[in-house]
Amino acid sequence: MTAETLKPTSPWAPLHNRVFRTLWIASVASNIGSWMHEVGAGWLMTSLAPNPLMVALVQAATTAPVFLLALPAGALADIVDRRRYLITAQVWMLAMAATLGVLTLAGLTTAPLLLLFTFALGIGNAMMMPAWGAITPELVPRAQLQAAIGLNSMGLNVARAVGPALAGVIVAAAGPGAVFVLNAVSFIAVIAALRHWQRPPTASGLPAERLAGAVRAGLRYARHSPELRAVLTRGVAFFVFASASWALLPLIVRQELHSGPGTYGLFLACLGLGAVAGALLLPHAHARLSRDRIVAGATGLYALAMLALAHSGNVVAAGMAMLLIGVAWISVVSSLMTAAQTALPGWVRARGLALFWVVYMGGMAAGSALWGQVASWTGIPLALSVAAVGALVGIVFTRSYRVGRHDVADLSPSLFWPTPMMAGERESDRGPVMVTVEYRIDPAQTEAFARTMQQISRIRRRDGAFMWELFWDVEHPERMVECFMVESWHEHLRQHERVTVADRDVLEQTRAFHRGSEPPKVTHLVAGKTRPAMTTRFPF
Repeated sequence: MTAETLKPTSPWAPLHNRVFRTLWIASVASNIGSWMHEVGAGWLMTSLAPNPLMVALVQAATTAPVFLLALPAGALADIVDRRRYLITAQVWMLAMAATLGVLTLAGLTTAPLLLLFTFALGIGNAMMMPAWGAITPELVPRAQLQAAIGLNSMGLNVARAVGPALAGVIVAAAGPGAVFVLNAVSFIAVIAALRHWQRPPTASGLPAERLAGAVRAGLRYARHSPELRAVLTRGVAFFVFASASWALLPLIVRQELHSGPGTYGLFLACLGLGAVAGALLLPHAHARLSRDRIVAGATGLYALAMLALAHSGNVVAAGMAMLLIGVAWISVVSSLMTAAQTALPGWVRARGLALFWVVYMGGMAAGSALWGQVASWTGIPLALSVAAVGALVGIVFTRSYRVGRHDVADLSPSLFWPTPMMAGERESDRGPVMVTVEYRIDPAQTEAFARTMQQISRIRRRDGAFMWELFWDVEHPERMVECFMVESWHEHLRQHERVTVADRDVLEQTRAFHRGSEPPKVTHLVAGKTRPAMTTRFPF
């Protein structure tokens, strides 16, 4: 039986796809290695430079590259072959981890070197994350996307529970160097899986985007995509408050429950077990509830679980709270990630996911610092309680930001626009480009037409226009002219490739307002002294 024939509600359906299954198993092994590295690096730093600042810098060196490089990494993943790009990132991390392992086993690692190699591994991770998320829709059918993302999240949480425990045993037996070497070995599995994947090439007659322009295009898309903005807003409202339980958990174990590292490991295992249960339940919940309701309900469950954790008073009750936190955590993260995936067409998917990762990591980092400070002022139970109330308030204040409304929208390229040809002497690129579209509209329908054109404005700006206006002729009320500008001729040609099937439907609604047997007249004006304007007619 193939993956396509399985019911979309099956949480295991993506694993019937051989490529996805191979990459998923390899990624779980690699994530276990990464969590092992964090434990080994933190423990080694306590020997090389046993002060809180240096130990804290190990975590900072791991996460800082995400803030610095996530968006450029997403842009690169959208303009180069993602398979080769991922292999390059994995080879980089393999080299860094292996070098650190050899130096540590030889007794040559110093505190600055440890931070340097940890930062280098963080660079590889930051470069890899957007591309890894972007390939998921290429591996599974659309109906299995939620289950695939749930499995990815479940694998990450399993690695979070297994990696530290395994690292503790290995560090005690053989030292941190062995952990670093095993982390290097874990990247080999991912490289082998990626080399085995035969990714179909992306066809385009245009040169690849330049990095700076690709970054601008990604930010412009996010600014003019209500669907992606909704995901990012809901993410901020959740991660800032949810980070409290992650940041304060070690202190809860030590100070509130008066227990030790064994209990801390048990709580992480409970969280991982809850995440696995949540991943199994989520496809069934998605079949009955909208993604927006799942996010709101899981956020409420997370808040209640934080309140229970804050006032548990014993290990058993706190462990039950961690189980619920695991269920709620994966439900929110997986749902938001799926909503982001379904809101992004292929040409900008990695850039959009990079913004999601920035919100994720930034919210967790800023929230951890915030709730740590609040706990130092008010105590741990009250800080957790305030964070829980804040999460509930966030549901109310972000209720207008609906996620998952476009799960069924077809974002595949429609090739709806005929490609315009530049007359006369050809040049590789010129700009800026001004495009005008002349419509003939019944004056009685002007307001309805203008409302529809607001959707066109969002499409034009989202796909590359930096200016858009709608004008009407004061002498001829039936004549209305749409005008937008793009930074270059190549960027305008990319607009033609970026029009999706869902966009085509909106363009056809606009075309229905136009009167006359001829389609709207489209004129292209390119900046420069010698290039003539081009007048064509497009079917929209």
